[in-house]
Amino acid sequence: MKRFKNLVIGGIQNKVFNLILITVILLTAAYLGVSAYHSNMLSTLANESSEKQQASIEKITDTVMDAVVERSMGRTTALQAYLANELFDGLKNRVQMLGDYAGKLFSSPEAYPRMPYEMPDQSKNGQVVAQLILADGVDAGEAGLKDRLGLAANLSDMMISLFGASEETNSCFIALPDGAFLVTDDRSATKFDESGSLVHYDPRTRPWYQQAVEKGGLIFTDVETDAFTGDIGIVCAMPVYADGQLTAVVGSDLFLSSMQDYVQSSSEKENFICVVNSNGHVVFSPQTEGVFQVLPAGSAQDLRSGENAALAAFVKEALQGRTPMRLVELDGKGYYMTGAPMETVGWTVISVCSLEAVGQPAAMLRQSYTQIQEETSAAYLESTHHSRNTVTVLLLAVTALMLAGALILSSRIVKPLNTITKRISELSETNLEFKMEDAYRTGDEVEELAQSFANISHKTVEYLDTVKRVTAEKERIGAELSLATQIQAAMLPHIVPAFPDRKDFDIIGSMDPAKEVGGDFYDYFLVDDDHLCMVIADVSGKGVPAALFMMASKIILQSVAMLGGSPAEILTKTNQAICSNNEAEMFVTVWVGMLELSTGKLTCSNAGHEYPVFKRPDGNFELYKDRHGFVIGGMEGAKYKEYEIQLKPGAKLFVYTDGVPEATNESQELFGTGRMIDALNQQPGAAPMDVLKNVRQAVDSFVLNAEQFDDLTMLCLEYKGPQGAGEEG
Repeated sequence: MKRFKNLVIGGIQNKVFNLILITVILLTAAYLGVSAYHSNMLSTLANESSEKQQASIEKITDTVMDAVVERSMGRTTALQAYLANELFDGLKNRVQMLGDYAGKLFSSPEAYPRMPYEMPDQSKNGQVVAQLILADGVDAGEAGLKDRLGLAANLSDMMISLFGASEETNSCFIALPDGAFLVTDDRSATKFDESGSLVHYDPRTRPWYQQAVEKGGLIFTDVETDAFTGDIGIVCAMPVYADGQLTAVVGSDLFLSSMQDYVQSSSEKENFICVVNSNGHVVFSPQTEGVFQVLPAGSAQDLRSGENAALAAFVKEALQGRTPMRLVELDGKGYYMTGAPMETVGWTVISVCSLEAVGQPAAMLRQSYTQIQEETSAAYLESTHHSRNTVTVLLLAVTALMLAGALILSSRIVKPLNTITKRISELSETNLEFKMEDAYRTGDEVEELAQSFANISHKTVEYLDTVKRVTAEKERIGAELSLATQIQAAMLPHIVPAFPDRKDFDIIGSMDPAKEVGGDFYDYFLVDDDHLCMVIADVSGKGVPAALFMMASKIILQSVAMLGGSPAEILTKTNQAICSNNEAEMFVTVWVGMLELSTGKLTCSNAGHEYPVFKRPDGNFELYKDRHGFVIGGMEGAKYKEYEIQLKPGAKLFVYTDGVPEATNESQELFGTGRMIDALNQQPGAAPMDVLKNVRQAVDSFVLNAEQFDDLTMLCLEYKGPQGAGEEG
């Protein structure tokens, strides 16, 4: 290394300068050579490629689009027909099972018992039951008919089972020639008119009955409207004979609303699907005009014998088997069509796609390609010319700048390194921070090295400050959570006894949150002198959010309850209030009970909460599996049902949140409702306060050292009677 004035020959500065100079020269030469070669080659390839691609697109596009459309339409249509046929085939099998069993019953009536049957009951609406409907003037008490009905009632269990085999099933039934109709469904309310009177229904006048008797075998009706619900569907029925005489007609029907909705939603531009029945009539279609519109059976056109011979031939073939894609002309326009039959009912699914829609993507592709090719060629020529001029100027400028920069850069590399080394050596325990200086800001690895040292030392100092702040903040949060715990506990009933002047009942509740604050709550208050309202609830989530939602829910529910109303009305109004401003999308399970103290009548309603537990005066605690409604805050417009329990003096009620049965020990076992019932029945006659203590002790003994992961809330009521009597009333 030699020095010549301020220039060090052989030093870092000289080496950096030489390296940059050589690099610039080599890169410039390489760029100019490669650029010239690529420019000529790309021009030649672009012209040749453009001609070949244009020819290839025009040759292949139409063929590919036709093949894609045919394959797609064919597979889709076949799949739709297969799925629909499976539905009808299942209906046919169910009817055959009913027919076989009915044939055995009426062929050997002495071998079967006479089973009970019942008339429609509106209170059983929503339950799957077998119910008897009679034609006008038919007397079910007539001896012969009564005997045949008892024999036919042997089918009730089978019809109930077959009803649940498909979600689309409307009903299963057996009709007697006497005008008696034993039907199984879950819509008992539809058997009554607006005045609440039971309607009369004569099955002998229905198409399915007449067609089955006329054919003497299994039939499928055309699409028809259900006599009770007004929904569209199809009926499968078959007659039952004994000793050559007609003894009954059995059948089942399906709702076809979902098929109609699917067909209606299939229309997109000039593409759609439709369903044609065995008579050549269109029964489902999204079209509102033309040959594929749906018309009443009396005025519907048989497509197999229409004026359009190509369409008629296609429909005939589609009803007999799966068809390849055909081009059919309708109203001067071409349409691709393909069909697949539903063999069970003799219908067919037809997919229709216009020729214009199929060819449109290919035309757009050719037009777009031509436009892009022209724009690309023009842009490429202009860009190439501009790039050559620009690169030439830039290369000259960059070369000059890099050479000047090399001299300046190399002279600044060594000085900052020496300064950094000196500052690091001066660090001590009392001076831990290495700070950036202007001398280190070189814009390269030297600056990154200095910045790394500065960041490490600065973070060390910040860490010490953070530890102090976190400690102080933790103490503040702890104090606030302690206050929140006191506030939440104060909101719950905590006076013992709760109502010292009342001798007709005793009630107490408890709530132990899993965290500082919880999402469970309970409440009990007198709406008036004769009505005690009881509430227990569990908010989704835990901690502060759940506690805030719990306080809001409690206030709303109590306010609604004090306005009067049944438990179902209280839950409905509370749900409406919470859903109207529930941006956090939280929800709460609630059980509400309203006890009439003078009579012991307890009216209850359950919004997704745990089952209550009741104890008779002379018995043990037993779980009562009531019917749950939807959780509060989960869905606007939810309605809730209620039920009644008659409490006698000495009866007890125990309600709780899921923190009790879901308490978990160290082996991840749940406490469960079984252990909870056992704990309640250790001392079934104990006072409500002791009942809660017994359950809590059982939970603690089971959980032991495992951490409580959910709020644990309980409420117990003992009803003593109007005068505080202990005997049964």
